[in-house]
Amino acid sequence: MSSLMTNTAAMTALQTLQATNNSLEDTQNRISTGYRVADAKDNAAYWSIATTMRSDNGAMSAVKDSLGIGAAAVDTAYTGLNSAKDVLNQIKDKLTTATQDGVDRSAVQDEIGQLQQQLKSIASSASFSGQNWLSINSGASGYTADKQMVANFARDQSGTLSLGSITVDTSKIALYDSSSSSKAILNGGAGGISSALGLTAGTKSVGASGTAATIALGTFGSSAKTLDQNDSLSFDLTLNGTTKTVTIDQATVNAALGETDGKIANATAFNTVLNHALESAGFDSTKVTAATGGIHTVGGATGDTLSISNVAFSNDSVDSLDISGSGVTASKVKLYIKTVDDAISKVTAGASTIGALQNRIDSQTTFVSNLMNTIDKGVGTLVDADMTQESTKLKALQTQQQLGVQALSIANSSSQSLLSLFR
Repeated sequence: MSSLMTNTAAMTALQTLQATNNSLEDTQNRISTGYRVADAKDNAAYWSIATTMRSDNGAMSAVKDSLGIGAAAVDTAYTGLNSAKDVLNQIKDKLTTATQDGVDRSAVQDEIGQLQQQLKSIASSASFSGQNWLSINSGASGYTADKQMVANFARDQSGTLSLGSITVDTSKIALYDSSSSSKAILNGGAGGISSALGLTAGTKSVGASGTAATIALGTFGSSAKTLDQNDSLSFDLTLNGTTKTVTIDQATVNAALGETDGKIANATAFNTVLNHALESAGFDSTKVTAATGGIHTVGGATGDTLSISNVAFSNDSVDSLDISGSGVTASKVKLYIKTVDDAISKVTAGASTIGALQNRIDSQTTFVSNLMNTIDKGVGTLVDADMTQESTKLKALQTQQQLGVQALSIANSSSQSLLSLFR
């Protein structure tokens, strides 16, 4: 039926053209923005996921920056430790020279003094962005030895956020501590022993009746004694012409008594430490032992001799050692060498720890970068427009639009043809 009032063909053509125009507008928006899901109305679920992940990726970028700052602080500490190790080796060389007869120890001390100042300069200069892990003040208000570096950002399936961190215990690598209770590598250990704990030189022989040769020790005292990290005792023990050097330090005490702080509770405990030190030096416990009254021979023949010589003790740190004094013997210089050697071992261990930390930070930085790229890729899969597909669709919709316009024009002109019926 042909109707003058209702043009069904024109209505259909108009609806088709409007639908084509809407699709064309959507396609043009995708092409101009590059997104298939640019707003929540495009796909609420995908838009929500993408928005959350973009936010998390921004946090990941901050984590990466934090790792960069942490890496710089770690690199600075490593550089300081490595330089300090070289200087300590020079001090050790100087001390070794000072053990020789005829060496001007005052002149050698002048050189050592300059190297001690260089160590302080290295520690105080090893600072990055206000952080100095080598020169500290553990007594300062709010001080904490553990330094935190943000290492990762995570969100679990319930949406709960968490931050992971890498912890550095700077108390293990600090070279100097201005606190009065310093335990730093180069100036720690104030307040340890101040004597050789009763060890004195002497020589005894086994009696005709087989009586043991005994070198009596001085009174240990009623109070406990504690060897700190820099305290050392040494003496040469000679049994029938064979001489060996016996050394007692904090590690010896801890190993003998099962302690952790170098504490010797009483004279009995000191005998236990002495026996451990004698065995460590290579003496057979069936030949010589420490017990009540002193150090004794065991089962020796008449005329067997036992002697102690070159008794020395040191409670100086690397920072405070001084060989220029008139009372400094070769034995004490050897203890200083041990003190420096122990410091070198600690610095080397600290540098090794820092090196492992450098590797961990590098690995974590690479992981975070890769993770950010993966998240970007995943978000892109959800919301990015396929430009090849959209360009093809654009051509098709433009053609449909042109045809729709022509169809509407034809439908609108159909009412004009009705006039010919009335001519």
